[in-house]
Amino acid sequence: MATTANKNRSILSGLVDSAGGVTETPKAAEPTTAPARPPERLSTRLSGLSRVAAGDVKEKTLHLVDPARCRMWSRHNRRYDLLSEASCADLLEGLRSQGEQEFAAIVRAVTDNADYDYEVICGARRHWSVSFLRTVEHRPIKFLVEVRDLDDEAAFRLSDVENRARDDISDYERALDYRAAVEDYYGGVARRMAERMEVNEGWLSRFLELAKLPPGVVEAFGDIRELRENHARLIKPLLADEVTRPKLMAAAKVLVAEQAERAKAGESVLDAAKVIDRLRASAATKTTAAAPKRAGPRVISSAEGARLFSVAPKGPKRAVIELSLDAKASNADFHEAFAAALADMRPGR
Repeated sequence: MATTANKNRSILSGLVDSAGGVTETPKAAEPTTAPARPPERLSTRLSGLSRVAAGDVKEKTLHLVDPARCRMWSRHNRRYDLLSEASCADLLEGLRSQGEQEFAAIVRAVTDNADYDYEVICGARRHWSVSFLRTVEHRPIKFLVEVRDLDDEAAFRLSDVENRARDDISDYERALDYRAAVEDYYGGVARRMAERMEVNEGWLSRFLELAKLPPGVVEAFGDIRELRENHARLIKPLLADEVTRPKLMAAAKVLVAEQAERAKAGESVLDAAKVIDRLRASAATKTTAAAPKRAGPRVISSAEGARLFSVAPKGPKRAVIELSLDAKASNADFHEAFAAALADMRPGR
């Protein structure tokens, strides 16, 4: 490698010398006029080549391809079917004005399907926008891509880094991606996944919990893009309680029907804050007077319905907790459910 670099520098030195104005002339033969300078374009090119040879610049090969020859990676963290002219308006405007794509999408080669040459790891919106302009507006524009050799785990991390700070990808889309990834690549261990992603484990756990919400609750929001990770935190204790869970699920069912009617009428979905308020209000019918009616143990379950533990009263100031150690739930599920149950049994403390 060193020999190649030295050879490149030698070649570049010769090129620059031959262009004039670089090699020193002995004083005895010093010309009376300044040496000719290389043309500006050649000088710029030689400077760029020198930086490449020195390792200061990394060159990439980009390709202009037909977007129809590219498919979305099955694990892409963006819902392609939710993309539209509205959600891609900024990209469409830029492509129309510039006539080309400014930033390349990241793809990898496809070998299992003759209909495609590449699959898109990062750049779903760019792919959708270029495809729209080609098929709908018949513009002669191609899809700019950078081809990389990536395994699935590396592709996941690259896709996540590019989209993590974007507002146009919803918390719920990200949560589903994380939940699948923790099982597929990290053996179900959130800590290991957090280390590889270089993120806080608590932050990651909140998204993993969001992905566990029952489908009926998710559908109550009308649009998954309205569902945020803090919403899951607000209603999770209610889903873990055997008394409030049925009430919340019943309220969610009513909301699903209402959201469908609004969509049918061409109206926008209910604001997420209103959905949360109605779900929480459905559980507020539980009163203090109803508590003494619980003759048997109170069963506490996870948001997915797994039994975590039961709480049996033992006199006015005592309670016995029986843990279900074989429950299909994380320790975090137990911690949060216990905190909610304790707050219920010791209100105001």
